[in-house]
Amino acid sequence: MANQEIAAIRAMLAASPTGLSYQDLRAVYDGLGAQFPTAGDVVLTSEKIGSVNAEWTSTPAADAEKVVLYLHGGGYVIGSILSHRHLAAELGRSAGTRTLAVDYRLAPEHPYPAAVDDALAAYRFLLDKGYKPSHIAIAGDSAGGGLTVATMLAIRDAGLPQPACGYAISPWVDLEGVGGTMTSKAAEDPMVQFEALDAWAKMYAPGKVRDALVSPIHADLRGLAPLLIQVGSAETLLDDAIRLASVAGAAEVSVRMEVWPEMIHVWQFFHPVLADARKALADAGAYIKAAMA
Repeated sequence: MANQEIAAIRAMLAASPTGLSYQDLRAVYDGLGAQFPTAGDVVLTSEKIGSVNAEWTSTPAADAEKVVLYLHGGGYVIGSILSHRHLAAELGRSAGTRTLAVDYRLAPEHPYPAAVDDALAAYRFLLDKGYKPSHIAIAGDSAGGGLTVATMLAIRDAGLPQPACGYAISPWVDLEGVGGTMTSKAAEDPMVQFEALDAWAKMYAPGKVRDALVSPIHADLRGLAPLLIQVGSAETLLDDAIRLASVAGAAEVSVRMEVWPEMIHVWQFFHPVLADARKALADAGAYIKAAMA
């Protein structure tokens, strides 16, 4: 039987405006996130990392000595702390940690490597605050999922210790967009299509889409911390996730790869109205807890 909750979400997405500029899409995405406010027991605290805004979220049972560094999605062009606050907060609840969400700089105003630089700076910030690397997880969705892996690479290349693990949700790790599911799943995916991704890739990393920190499937991933990858079966980015798992596994990285039937791009975003999203976050939280144990 078809998932009725996903059907309702698809109907909501189908009613969204189309043909908008990226500037207008930023407001729309923040508005979508605002439809799912954070739970009443979530404590929000603003932070500044250099000139970049960040935000702590914490729930009553959070271990103050453990943290998930969260990197939002949005193709490196849209998305913010506001759009993903509810997702970052609930992931922290599931993992029993605080979360630190980062408003990394966006393209086209700030192209690559701005996002990677900001994410690496946030990791250094946590280390300077006294967090043990083994008590830090890095997580993100879509472009933030790709940025999660790129940040782990940047951490390795900077000679810093790896975090406990990485958690990549529907990761965008091939900015060329050559995966087979980019076309074979196009009719099923209500959120991500090649044309938009191609435009955003050119805004973010013009002429550099094969660079290792832009498209981590072209990187040597040896030495990275364990990875959890979750992706839906109805995604154009399904092949991105599959190829990432393959490249990581070939590099001797411990990988747990999950393909969720019927799920769409970053279905965890819809956790207030989608049981499979809550289950995915619960599974991810358990994975993070085990990695930090």
